[in-house]
Amino acid sequence: MNLYSIDTGHFKLDGGAMFGVVPKSIWNKLNPADENNMCSWAMRSLLIEDGDRLILVDTGIGNKQDEKFFSYYYLHGDTSIDTSLAKHGFHRDDITDVFLTHLHFDHCGGSIERRGDKLVPAFKNASFWSNEEHWEWATKPNEREKASFLKENILPIQESGQLKFIPREEGIPFTNDFNIRFVFGHTDSMMLPQIQYKGKTIIYMADLLPSKGHIPIPYVMAYDMFPLTTLQEKKSFLQEAVENNYILFFEHDPVTECCTLQSTDKGIRVADTFRLADV
Repeated sequence: MNLYSIDTGHFKLDGGAMFGVVPKSIWNKLNPADENNMCSWAMRSLLIEDGDRLILVDTGIGNKQDEKFFSYYYLHGDTSIDTSLAKHGFHRDDITDVFLTHLHFDHCGGSIERRGDKLVPAFKNASFWSNEEHWEWATKPNEREKASFLKENILPIQESGQLKFIPREEGIPFTNDFNIRFVFGHTDSMMLPQIQYKGKTIIYMADLLPSKGHIPIPYVMAYDMFPLTTLQEKKSFLQEAVENNYILFFEHDPVTECCTLQSTDKGIRVADTFRLADV
């Protein structure tokens, strides 16, 4: 097995929304905001080369939305899925599986592209993986979350015939060295890849911990549907991660790809930070 960090670009979100009840005087030291209170965030996918499978975890925001949409999110950076794949010698047509942690637009938007007047899968040879519970949640969204679940990102996957569902069972294997954890605080039935790699356990954090700045227990996004559930999930996970020396791989941290954790007088905090390529 080989793992590759895939940078799909950066975007901006409101800092207050990203840190919830934490005051700006505190979170602004972690990820300084611009004059509009917007902070830069990565959209970092993970590429897993496992035998004859090439698995892409999440796909970023994509490029098919209109100018008005992108004016809200300030896309920036000079990387994309295609340039990042090419850096490692791959092409999007090589992808056999697209594993979607959840269906918010910044995690699945790159799954679908516009060709003329049609919306089609951007990875023509891939199966797209979700789970039935989350798919139901995303295609019949509540009023608070529906702005994150865009039909043009989701329905064309099903219409293509390339959609597959994973049973919602904790620890279910996706491949021999890739198990799935389910969490429910950010959105219903989000899936976190747990990967055995070079004798270590790597967790793709998705939106349970968007960045290393979100490690303190109260640092919960206002975007989370069930913040008290997130608190419980974070607390349990962080203790498990310290005890087992897990490596956390961050999807949204603008600088740090990976870290390990340690117990301190202030609670669980970052021990070491490093790139995935250095594992």
